[in-house]
Amino acid sequence: MSDNTAVAQKRDYTGFLKNNLRDYGMLLSLLAIMIFFQVMTDGTLMRPLNLTNLILQNSYIVIMALGMLLVIVSGHIDLSVGSVAGFVGAVAAVLMVKLGMPAIAAAAICLVIGGVIGAAQGWFVAYLRIPSFIVTLAGMLVFKGLSLAVLGGASVGPFPTSFQRLSSGFIPDAFDTPGLKLTSLILGTALALALVYLNFRNRARQQLHNTETEPYGFFVLKNIVLFTVITYFTYLLASLRGLPNVLIIMVALIALYAFVANRTTIGRQIYAVGGNEKAAKLSGVMTERLTFYTFVNMGVLAALAGLIFAARLNTATPKAGLGFELDVIAACFIGGASAYGGVGKVVGAVIGAFIMGVMNNGMSILGIGIDYQQVIKGLVLLGAVCIDVYNQRR
Repeated sequence: MSDNTAVAQKRDYTGFLKNNLRDYGMLLSLLAIMIFFQVMTDGTLMRPLNLTNLILQNSYIVIMALGMLLVIVSGHIDLSVGSVAGFVGAVAAVLMVKLGMPAIAAAAICLVIGGVIGAAQGWFVAYLRIPSFIVTLAGMLVFKGLSLAVLGGASVGPFPTSFQRLSSGFIPDAFDTPGLKLTSLILGTALALALVYLNFRNRARQQLHNTETEPYGFFVLKNIVLFTVITYFTYLLASLRGLPNVLIIMVALIALYAFVANRTTIGRQIYAVGGNEKAAKLSGVMTERLTFYTFVNMGVLAALAGLIFAARLNTATPKAGLGFELDVIAACFIGGASAYGGVGKVVGAVIGAFIMGVMNNGMSILGIGIDYQQVIKGLVLLGAVCIDVYNQRR
């Protein structure tokens, strides 16, 4: 290899990393934070039991972050998601515990209620042009009060066993092997192989259309790391109880929303609305309808998160969902979403959610008080927004 070729390759790598710092910076930050807490907790962070708890504790945040990302990308915000999740959990408790309704029917009704709530708020924002901050702040107060009213100020539970499996159940092992859940390990390995295959397929498509691609060495290294990390984490989970049911739901939703955001017309239009609503409207995009749909979607996901949280606690409490909206919004901004709208990725929101989750978990293991945890998370959020503002001004 000549010196000129080596210099050109180095320039390609440097330029690519500089242009994609927003995408890869948060992933590297997540890995650095995990390594830090793994060392500081003497290996406790990566133990199978703690990893399982980490997934269960953050599943509802990840699910709501998927909906919040689309809301933020479209140029709005939703402060009511925590209260909506708590209200839906309260309704589920009344339907299942007090009225004896089957879990599937009650869950379906709760998801519809979430969609109706999202539609009501979306209508005020999209068609009456009331700022989303005001509408959803009002919604936060309304649904906090309704949760108290529905539950009568007291906790309601426990839930039926079939409903508890939504959050506390695990994928059954078809091989029934002691010590290692082979079914979970096979599923995780298959997922890793599928992601690597899709990455190579996407790269081939980009080359066919002469669009910018990653340097080949970087691309291969990234996929090796991706396969190794997913397989290793799956092995750790399989060595305990296997893959949680909620992880399967979470992965399916991440795949669905990544496809919608990157591969569909409606996904591209949402980004266009957030980038420049007037230009999108002049181009024929139904901006009001898209805004309305993003809030309906957010309501349904908040309802699903409320069901998962209630199933995990095995009870509905008046304080359920308190502060969820802050973690969800922080996850999106930390994951690279722009406060100005039009910018953000599904994978980034998921990474942001896990950064928050790992920090919460690691600081709790180290015995750091909730007061200082809030201070540290606030500073991390402020830093992420400062980086976004810096990038906007470049």
